[in-house]
Amino acid sequence: MQALHTKPVLITGSARGIGKAAALRFAKEGYPVVINGRQSIDALNALKTQIETSFHVPCMAFLGDLGKFETAQKLFAEIEQMFGGLEILVNNAGISHIGLLSEMTAEEWTALMDTNISSYFYCCKLAIPYMVSQKRGCIINISSVWGQSGASCEAAYCASKGAVNALTKALGKELAPSNIQVNAIACGVIDTEMNAFLDEQERQALKEEIPAGRFASPEEVADLIWQFAHTNSYLTGQVITFDGGWT
Repeated sequence: MQALHTKPVLITGSARGIGKAAALRFAKEGYPVVINGRQSIDALNALKTQIETSFHVPCMAFLGDLGKFETAQKLFAEIEQMFGGLEILVNNAGISHIGLLSEMTAEEWTALMDTNISSYFYCCKLAIPYMVSQKRGCIINISSVWGQSGASCEAAYCASKGAVNALTKALGKELAPSNIQVNAIACGVIDTEMNAFLDEQERQALKEEIPAGRFASPEEVADLIWQFAHTNSYLTGQVITFDGGWT
């Protein structure tokens, strides 16, 4: 297969989990892919090799914390140099924090907000000029059901995802006149490393709470991301819950 598109999809936090599955899905469909992580260059390079070898499309790997504006600017400068812009942005980078809010440090709060919402703002801000100039584009934000309903001992994480949902709704209205879609997926329990702290008994108890009786796979979320990127342009400013009927 050769690349069927000239402009790439940027997927943040794509060294593993949902982001990795999405990168593979878009590459399979002929998209050049820009992948990003902030810790493991080995994981990024392994994914880059897999994409280029299996699907024969261009792949750019960028190691850096997009919660820092200067880092995001550097990434977009490299995207412009290599591809001349981008077509689709998937904001997926995220970290969690479990514990009482009263015991959370200011540094932990800042780190979580930088990753979970500031990086979304930075990437949107830098992607929008390309999309406006093309009169088309798609932004997909990965959120959580906890941004809608809240969860005890995850107040900061819930606050960040609530902000993602509000950003999605407002930005969808702002960019609709420019034919740019902005939607979010509020995920339930996805079988990723973020849930690795659960033991088998806890996993089983949680599955029993979910009407669908199971966790979703990262590949299922990737399929939904793909559908959002290619759906009717009238769908925008929406936060779609993907949780097996849990909430």
